[in-house]
Amino acid sequence: MFRKRRTASVIPNYVILTLLAVFSVIPVVLLFLNSFKTTNEIQENPFGLPEVARFGNYWDAWVKGGFTTTLANTLFLTSGTILMVVLIGGLAAFALARFRFTGANALSFYLLVGTSMPALLFMVPLYFMWARLGLVNSLPGLVIIYAALYSPFATYLLRSFLVSIPMDFEEAARIDGANDIQVLTRVILPLAWPGFLTVVLVVGLGVWNEFLFAVTFLQQPDLKPISTSLLAFQTRFQRDWGLTSAASMIMIIPIIILFLSLQRQFIEGLARGGLKG
Repeated sequence: MFRKRRTASVIPNYVILTLLAVFSVIPVVLLFLNSFKTTNEIQENPFGLPEVARFGNYWDAWVKGGFTTTLANTLFLTSGTILMVVLIGGLAAFALARFRFTGANALSFYLLVGTSMPALLFMVPLYFMWARLGLVNSLPGLVIIYAALYSPFATYLLRSFLVSIPMDFEEAARIDGANDIQVLTRVILPLAWPGFLTVVLVVGLGVWNEFLFAVTFLQQPDLKPISTSLLAFQTRFQRDWGLTSAASMIMIIPIIILFLSLQRQFIEGLARGGLKG
């Protein structure tokens, strides 16, 4: 009797999850189908199968959107930002989680507030400062901005993650003569890798999709990231929706593959990172 009640109680959960899954998948499926159509065909029948699959849309979108250049720029921005954020956030989180000093809790709260502030608040003064420093139209300059934007989030998440790790492992390592750096690299990192992986995925996804700072601080065509490639398919009065759909699929396919392959570690990192504050 109890088992029947329990089974009946979880049915609404499965129904809701199924509806959410369908609601999330349908737009991607329609985008995939439209990537093989012409603009006229999309306007006439946006929800149906293509009459003739136009696989050439992907090649045309790759060439016209300049994906060879924009993809290389985005890989530089993403890898550079991830490296800086993991380094800065990891060291700061380790210090906040393990070293006892005055103001540690206040600093953690400040980092939490920093993650919730919209970046538009300081874009204008930041642009003038970057122009004075000669960092406009500079990929490393944009990496610094991205690192500053995502480091508070990374520090706060990793601190919450490191707090949940027992101190016994570190104390044993210190008894054996390990210093702080050795404890971090040989004890903490192997135990906290799901948290760092979560930071890598979140930061990488954010930089991959970021548009506003990229289009503001990078005006030269040879420096544009992949998020600006869709602008190539828009004219003054119309847009080529077939090529836009194909280019959108080119942009999201790597993210989908990466997330599906690492989703278990990603969810584990978020769950364990939220156990303690």
